[in-house]
Amino acid sequence: MHSPASAGWRSRVERLAKIGVLPTDSRDEALRKETLVLAAAFTTAVSVVWVATYSALGLYLSAAIPFAYQVVSIVNLVVLARTKRYRFFRACELALSLILPFVLQLSLGGFVASSGVVLWSFTAPLGALLFSGRKEAARWFAVFLAVIVLSAALDPFLSNKTLEIPHWIRISFFALNVLGVTGTCYVLLHYFVGERDRAAEMVAAERERSERLLLNVLPQPIAERLKAGESIIADGSPEVGVLFADIVGFTPLSATMAPEDIVRLLNEVFTVFDGLAADHGLEKIKTIGDAYMVASGLLGGRPDHARRLAEMALEMQLAVGSRGAIQLRIGIDIGPVVAGVIGRNKFIYDLWGDTVNTASRMESQGIPGAIHVTERARMHLASSFEFEDRGIVEVKGKGPMRTFLLLGRKEAAPVHEASSGAAELGTSRPF
Repeated sequence: MHSPASAGWRSRVERLAKIGVLPTDSRDEALRKETLVLAAAFTTAVSVVWVATYSALGLYLSAAIPFAYQVVSIVNLVVLARTKRYRFFRACELALSLILPFVLQLSLGGFVASSGVVLWSFTAPLGALLFSGRKEAARWFAVFLAVIVLSAALDPFLSNKTLEIPHWIRISFFALNVLGVTGTCYVLLHYFVGERDRAAEMVAAERERSERLLLNVLPQPIAERLKAGESIIADGSPEVGVLFADIVGFTPLSATMAPEDIVRLLNEVFTVFDGLAADHGLEKIKTIGDAYMVASGLLGGRPDHARRLAEMALEMQLAVGSRGAIQLRIGIDIGPVVAGVIGRNKFIYDLWGDTVNTASRMESQGIPGAIHVTERARMHLASSFEFEDRGIVEVKGKGPMRTFLLLGRKEAAPVHEASSGAAELGTSRPF
């Protein structure tokens, strides 16, 4: 844990770093501004060493140069805080970092007398790389090379002031200049990379959250295809089980309930259904009001998908029956469908075709508390389940059809492993 003092110090540094940041800045732009502000403040503080030392040695012209940097840099920070003119601030700081070390070296008499103070000019192209980009940094680096070449060319003609500076001070300043430049570079890069890493972690967390939200809307294979760039997703499947379930009398029931109670009831019921669909490896398609739609045999479903769908239907009735106050009508059909994604902003994975329409009719013209299925669905399931012949039913939009009621599993039929917990849904998955 951080001590209160260190936490307070960190808070003050963060406030200083953000003096030029605008609310509209991207995280990357804000990071560049913060890093440059901290670099300017750090260099301004370190310049005290040169001002004090050269003043003590009587080299007042040389002392005036880093002092001028301090004054201009402080004014520059104040102007940035008030005007937010970051580009002017950046150009001014880079120019100061490049020119003033060169001028200071000239005033001291060359490389040796100044202990290589011109090394500080390297912070200009480094800063341009961090704060402006590679193209801009290349120009600053070219100017830096020109400054070094010019310094070397002028060195023989400068008045060497080595005798005015004690040897131990010159050596100390060599070490200070080397450590100062490399330390500044390290601190800048460390802060910049650390903030970039933190931003990357935030982006990764947001991407993971988006992935979870996407998988809550779409099946994983479909989500992967969308992310891969497919613009139109439409698949035909020759044999898919489609189940519709509807709460009987929900409209008059909801008229007697508070809005939050209605939402709570549907959430509890559909959460149980979601769990059953996951247990049986089925694909929830959507909910419409108080209706729930689930399908089997999609996206490379298992060969026994129809049996799993029938087992889910039985467990749905069992789960709702344990509540007592509500009943379900369930309809099932099995046949060909077209599956795909529609929409751009609020897209949905949906099914179309006669099988979907017929399953919906089985539900709407079914019996409360019963599972109403088509003849072709019964043919798929006859080896594992018991049925009651309902006879010929006039189905809206289809005409007369022979339909059946799914009663339960045959005693010799295998039971899906997820079914063992279904009989206890009233306690293990309470509404």
